[in-house]
This record gives sequence, structure tokens and C-alpha cells, in this order.
Amino acid sequence: MAGQMAVVTPTAPIEGLLRLRLDLSYDGTPFAGWARQPGQRTVQGDVEDALMRVARLSAVRLTVAGRTDSGVHAIGQVAHVDLPAGTPVGGLARRLNGVLDRAVRVTGLAPAPAGFDARFSALSRRYVYRITDAPYGAAPLRRFDTLASPRPLDTAAMAQAALLLLGEHDFAAFCRRREGATTVRTLLRLDVSRSAGGVILADVEADAFCHSMVRALVGALVAVGEGRHRPEWAAGVLGRGVRDPAVTVLPAHGLTLVEVRYPPDALLAARAQVTRAVRVPTTSSG
Repeated sequence: MAGQMAVVTPTAPIEGLLRLRLDLSYDGTPFAGWARQPGQRTVQGDVEDALMRVARLSAVRLTVAGRTDSGVHAIGQVAHVDLPAGTPVGGLARRLNGVLDRAVRVTGLAPAPAGFDARFSALSRRYVYRITDAPYGAAPLRRFDTLASPRPLDTAAMAQAALLLLGEHDFAAFCRRREGATTVRTLLRLDVSRSAGGVILADVEADAFCHSMVRALVGALVAVGEGRHRPEWAAGVLGRGVRDPAVTVLPAHGLTLVEVRYPPDALLAARAQVTRAVRVPTTSSG
């Protein structure tokens, strides 16, 4: 198998290739995001390099459900890869974890069902943003995934504002525009709650996210929670469709991708076709 090249396609693998689904968890702190970049350490780069090493291939290409930004974490990331059909799969996850840095773990690996595409078959992506407004800041063991707010936050006001943002909208006011990319998204969930330990959790789910969208949405809610704006202000920003300087894009380290949801196996291919018809080439997070 040495010297063979695995080729990825956006729908089904070509004859002679085996598509695998990988479930991944990672600490985003040391990485410049998911996607490979010249001269940068990335999650994609680390996992692809590990795959090439343990499967003895000259090249592989992962397709991911959501490209997390620099510093964003994941406990529920999903990717797929097409490998030569004869590649031994038994023990592959264990061997990958044996060569990967401990900042990345392969938590699941198996042949993908027919029609599966990690990106285009997905129904939604779900993130959680963690914030503490405790006067002493983030707990030492959670300082890398929890934002410390210098001011107390009114979670009831934040939750009220969040409800006004749900549904299908043009989220241009909360996204970094990219040439030719749509900013229309369906926001399925935006729940704000305070855990028993006092940490504020913003639970966000959408069919897809554009660049910096989650961190900008939660940044708007924080502005409301601090009392700088009333809850309806966030909906006004959304309606105007332009970036508002009062909306802070929060730091990446508080954000974690927790889940990617897919339809039943029989509907995977159909979902991918529908998504490809309406989605432009780049899907991002953050």
C-alpha cells in the first residue's frame, strides 16, 4: 500500500476506495484551527499525517463536518476519509492515537454507511460557549475552555435576547463575509443557562455556521447581559444586516464543538444532495 494516494470526493468514494468515518476530540489551544495551512500546526494536518504514517500512504485528505477556527475545541467533531479498499481497519483508531499528540484523540472510527459525507450529510452542528462571571475568574482546570467575564452577567436578559434570533435569517451582521458565500443560516437553538457551578453556557445549534458567527452571536448576548443594551437590540442588529461595532467577537478558547447531527443512514445521500445544492464551498465555525 505504500505510495498509494487516497482521493476524497464530495459524495461517494470511487470504486476501490473505502470511506471511513472518524469521530474526533481535540484541545484547540495549540492549533491554528482545523484546516491545513502552510507553516502552521493544524488539527487536519496532525490527523492526516498520522493516517499517512500508520496506513503507509503517500497522501490522504480528510473532509470535516465543520472547520473550527484557531483555538476552538471539539468533543464531537466528525470527518471522513477515503482509503484504498485493502487498508486494514481493525485497530486503526488505537494506532492513530498511539502516534497523535494527546491534544487530539480519535474517539471513533468505522466504515461509513453508504451515502455518508461528513460535511454535506450533516443536519446541524452544535457548539457550547462557556463563560464565568465569578470574581476570581475561570477555575484553574477550565481556564483553557472558559471565558472569564470581568462583569456580572444577567442570564435571563441574555436568554430573552437569544430567543429573538432563532429561525432562518441572513446572519451577515454576525459573520465575516467571504466572496461568493451565503450568510443565510437556520439557527435551531440558542439557549443560555447557568450551570450548578455558576458557569454560563450558551448552547448554539444551526444547520451550518459562517465564519465567527457563534462567537459574534454570544458576544451580542454578553453585551445584553452586561446591561449595555436591551434584549431586543440583538434582533435589531440582525435585521440591519451589517456588522455593529458594539458586537464583540468573543475569544475562541471558550467555544467547543459538541455534536454533529446526521439523518438516518437511508437519508444520508439525499441530505448531501440537498445541502450541496444550497451551500457554497466553504463551511466554517466560530
